[in-house]
Amino acid sequence: MDSLPTDFYQDLVENAPDAILFADREGIIRLWNTGAERIFGVPRERALGRTLDLIIPEKLRARHWEGYRRVMNGATSRYSTQLLKVPALKGDGSQFSSEFSIVPIRDENGSLAGIAAILRDVSAQWQRERELKAKVEELSQRAERGG
Repeated sequence: MDSLPTDFYQDLVENAPDAILFADREGIIRLWNTGAERIFGVPRERALGRTLDLIIPEKLRARHWEGYRRVMNGATSRYSTQLLKVPALKGDGSQFSSEFSIVPIRDENGSLAGIAAILRDVSAQWQRERELKAKVEELSQRAERGG
């Protein structure tokens, strides 16, 4: 490919199957792609302008905001290079298992403007792993009993 279309990056972000979102320094959602709409079940119009509390289960919010503020004040986060596995909240209030990484976004002056996140629903994978662990445990107990 000699050159990329002018809107290549916009198309890449908008059409990615994973949720790609951006929250500013205050944690207000400013970008919400079609993957986020599908995964969270929340239309873009309802997500934009809301805080990240929209997708964070209530019991995790205090810890989330503590970490978010630390990063906004200059701390580094290991989740820029590692996946974070946490429950997330759908628009209907149900929870699901998610994995995500973050990308610090800087403004033209080099100041931290906010955080982008790339997130996927790993509920099916988590359930398979849980079932496999239960099966291994069952087989281990049978072996210990001699049969």
